[in-house]
Amino acid sequence: MRSVFLCFLLVSAAWAAPQFDVSFTAQARSSPVDGRIIVIVSKNMEGDPRSQIELGVSTQQIFGLDVDGLRPGDAVHVGADATGYPLRSLRDLPPGTYNVQAVLNVYETFHRGDGHILKMHMDHGEGQQWNTSPGNLMSKPRKVDIAAGTVLPIEMTEVIPPIDPPKDTKYIRHVQIESKLLTAFWGRPMLLGAIVLVPEGFDSQPQQHYPISFDQGHFPATFYGFRETPPSADLTGAARRRASSAYQFFQEWTSGRLPKMLIVLTQHATPYYDDSYGVNTANMGPYGDALTQELYPYIEKEFRAIGQPWARVVFGGSTGGWMTLAQQIFYPDYFGGAWGFCPDPVDFHAFQLVNLYEEKNAYFDLGPFLKIPKPLGRWPNDHVLNTMQEFSREEAVLGDSGRSGGQMDAFHATFGPVGPDGYTAKLWDPETGELHPEVAKYWEEHYDLTAHLKRDWETLGPKLTGKLHITIGTKDTFYLDGAVHLMENFLEDTKMPGQGPYYGGSVEYGNNEPHCYAGKIPAGQTLDMYYLPIFANYMRKIAPKGADIDSWMP
Repeated sequence: MRSVFLCFLLVSAAWAAPQFDVSFTAQARSSPVDGRIIVIVSKNMEGDPRSQIELGVSTQQIFGLDVDGLRPGDAVHVGADATGYPLRSLRDLPPGTYNVQAVLNVYETFHRGDGHILKMHMDHGEGQQWNTSPGNLMSKPRKVDIAAGTVLPIEMTEVIPPIDPPKDTKYIRHVQIESKLLTAFWGRPMLLGAIVLVPEGFDSQPQQHYPISFDQGHFPATFYGFRETPPSADLTGAARRRASSAYQFFQEWTSGRLPKMLIVLTQHATPYYDDSYGVNTANMGPYGDALTQELYPYIEKEFRAIGQPWARVVFGGSTGGWMTLAQQIFYPDYFGGAWGFCPDPVDFHAFQLVNLYEEKNAYFDLGPFLKIPKPLGRWPNDHVLNTMQEFSREEAVLGDSGRSGGQMDAFHATFGPVGPDGYTAKLWDPETGELHPEVAKYWEEHYDLTAHLKRDWETLGPKLTGKLHITIGTKDTFYLDGAVHLMENFLEDTKMPGQGPYYGGSVEYGNNEPHCYAGKIPAGQTLDMYYLPIFANYMRKIAPKGADIDSWMP
């Protein structure tokens, strides 16, 4: 009996989970803090583990745990109960030597206008990135030996410093305003920003007015695709090619060979994601109205835009591609045309590889006995990049209640209703992947763009004729081409008798091209260099009689 008991103790000790006791110093922060502690355990002994969390199989390990009112010097125990990714628990972590770091993603309390009180991370100019956000606490990386039962203290002594604001140049200007609409929704001052590229002669010709193109995408710190100096000699490979193209754009922009336009990149990070998707939503607030009624009019006034729908186009890729099409559809009288590249799902019958209306699970194709994981994406060689289940699991570790700042949580915050606790109502169960039909119905009624077009084409069609232009690769990395095909089917059906007016736009596919395909752009050119003349010619065709269509042309 005694020997059996000793064996039980030895086995139990062998399987005892390691534990991290995480704290922060009063020098790092003197007051209590709410947030999400993220412990990164890396097999890569070089660099900061916080920068080694990736989309595919090369990612390192993370464990996450919420803290409320954690005081300086107090330790929180990150142990077997903390959620983990890719390994589910610290019990699963093999003994070994690791590079370990802890980060505290700081939460702020919002007293929202709808009565809900939420604890969320506020963007501080980094674009909702937990591992680089100013004010977040972190430890220095440590190489440690971890075995069963190891208790490892981790002290966060560092604070991620503020980001130096980019400086204006002759051509690149940065603006920021407080949005009254968003401030009322979130219960604290909310800012909107933009980077404006102005043409040659902007300052010396104060009587000149310009068309405007709104470039939508993820949070931009500045206009990186425009370089006013030649590439340095130490740049090589892809970095040199990007720098060379950006410098060529500068040369074309200042030579008078391109149309004189304003190009605007929008900064609209939310407490959920690095951009708002540019529409009014239940969880993030009235960003569509805030942009079209507050920020864009401010920019047009300050930078002497023509200020008419025919002289406004919107374009962008991926998230920006969806936002481009959505803004044109939801604000059909405001914009004169939209070019959406590789847009996020525009039809939820093909939400990547999930049919939200007919299937029962977001993670698996289900049969009577077999379930097959649904891929999230693919590499160019067709190897699976990740699965829906694993990607969602990673976000759940980075932040519960939709607070990861990640892509799937952004979809829930944009497309979904508010849940009973004030956070986003999830379309699927984060553990099992089971779809919730009532939430799917909400998505369909509010943000399925194809469903919106079908439902309202009688009134929308006349306002959108010629305005919708979509470009995507047939091997989109995230399987977004399927939804575009479904939208195209409807748009082409408007040619049929009794279904009109015909949409009169375009859908272009790049054969075997991956995500971010934006057309056959010649080598060395940037997207802006290629599309600005296209935008200009389009504007000139739709301009009303008597409009100025010449003074801003080359």
